[in-house]
Amino acid sequence: MVLHAYAKINLGLRILRKRDDGFHDIETIFHRVDIADRLELGPSPDVTFSAEGLPIPGDQPDLCLRAARLLQKASGTRSGVALKLTKRIPVGAGLGGGSSDAAATLTGLNRFWNLEFTHDHLSQIGAELGSDVPYFLRPGSALATGRGEVLSYFPLDLPFSVLVVWPGIHIATAWAYAQCTPGGTGRATGLKSALLAAIRDPDRMQEAVVNEFEPSLFAKYPELARVRHELKATGAFYSGMSGSGSSLFGLYTDAQTASGAAQLFASRYKVYLTPPHFSPPAD
Repeated sequence: MVLHAYAKINLGLRILRKRDDGFHDIETIFHRVDIADRLELGPSPDVTFSAEGLPIPGDQPDLCLRAARLLQKASGTRSGVALKLTKRIPVGAGLGGGSSDAAATLTGLNRFWNLEFTHDHLSQIGAELGSDVPYFLRPGSALATGRGEVLSYFPLDLPFSVLVVWPGIHIATAWAYAQCTPGGTGRATGLKSALLAAIRDPDRMQEAVVNEFEPSLFAKYPELARVRHELKATGAFYSGMSGSGSSLFGLYTDAQTASGAAQLFASRYKVYLTPPHFSPPAD
């Protein structure tokens, strides 16, 4: 069995408040882009894991292996699996690669081991692995609140080319949250309606859709601010950071302009270009 675990970008991100459990309540919109890890599941008497492609830092727990073991424990199965991951989504880039890999492992093994777990059951297991994991268990875009696990899916057809630029800076999510001071009332602000209105009027989008990680992370890493500025200079009507960074992305109304910008950035950074109206194909 072969699955493709697609990355996401965050279209806006507000940090509403720090919770008593140490996590933060947020408001964001998850949307998939055309960057995917490849996960292969094969027969094995035990649960094994191997990886190739982009490196996974030694201090990063492998979420595929953890997901498989949690599902094995929850189901009581004695079946094994050989997991092979081809890593194409950079780690610590704000693109949700590890979470997407974990979700692909859960959904894939649910079929591979013939478990017939419900979506809600898989979501409970996924939430143990990370706040973003439940999102990747279903297709589509979603408004996320709570830690990011309270999801409201909705159709979002982006008629723009999306250029993602990864400057090669690894940012740990926990560290990024520690740099930010939650503001406002601690309540959601209608990000979804603001985004949908701004898509019809792109001139409003830069003001309406903001990522509250940006001020502190741009102060620490000025290169991120430069990339965001350069995306605008190359013709993007909107540029912003995905998640807690370090990937930046630009939205372009003209595909040729986006392709030219990708070529300019590719001489210095890793770039990924998603076509307009992109929706990941089903495995």
